[in-house]
Amino acid sequence: MSALDIVGTWPVETAAVVVVDAKGVRDRTGPDVALPWASVTKLLTALTVLVAVDRGDVTLDEPAGPEGATVRHLLAHTSGVAFDDDSRMAAPGRKRVYSNRGFEMLADFVLTRTGGTFAELMTESVLRPLGMGGTRLAGSPAAGAIGPASDLALLGQELLDPTLAPDLMTEAATVQFPGVSGVLPGFGRQDPNDWGLGFEIRDGKQPHWTGSRNSPATFGHFGRTGTFLWVDPRARLAVGCLTDRDFGDWAAEAWPALSDAVLAEHHAG
Repeated sequence: MSALDIVGTWPVETAAVVVVDAKGVRDRTGPDVALPWASVTKLLTALTVLVAVDRGDVTLDEPAGPEGATVRHLLAHTSGVAFDDDSRMAAPGRKRVYSNRGFEMLADFVLTRTGGTFAELMTESVLRPLGMGGTRLAGSPAAGAIGPASDLALLGQELLDPTLAPDLMTEAATVQFPGVSGVLPGFGRQDPNDWGLGFEIRDGKQPHWTGSRNSPATFGHFGRTGTFLWVDPRARLAVGCLTDRDFGDWAAEAWPALSDAVLAEHHAG
């Protein structure tokens, strides 16, 4: 029996789940077909921006987006810009306002320095170096990636043992603007609602889409299309999931149970 046998009980038609450590895939289930990643795309976009910072194309604390905001604010969802338009919900740094529009502003800003399209930049900076040949950005930098679970596994492996902008990854997985509260989509208000540079950080959030066995240092993202990737640096494990059913109550119940089962099976610590 494998922890991944749980996936067969989910109310979905197609589901692919991968368990990864720094050396590669430990376990997997489901077909390796390309599916929409939804907001898990933000992990790819964050990495693309961090590579641009590492190269000196942009800096984290220069102005970008709405007045008073910076690249750091946009990555950390504290720019104050609304979810899907340019309206202002708060002054920069005051609230954690989860924003697709903020990530689109971020991508547009980076392109003023690099030129080209963000899809080209992501391919050159992240997808090609990691060997993620089945994944492409087909829409918004906030939610438009499409790819297979095998590529999600490569992303998880990278985040466990960074090779792209490695000196920035510790900061990226560290809480930015500590103590800031906000709504975690699908799970309600969290105080604090901790986030790094594009990576949501579990910390003490409850309820949450990861498991009770996940360490507070766990970071990652989930997506509306029933997708997630979490990385637990203390357990030295990552788990990625792609499905063809939108996030809902089924996922809020199923994902933490799967995460706990995987950690019980694969983590000896």
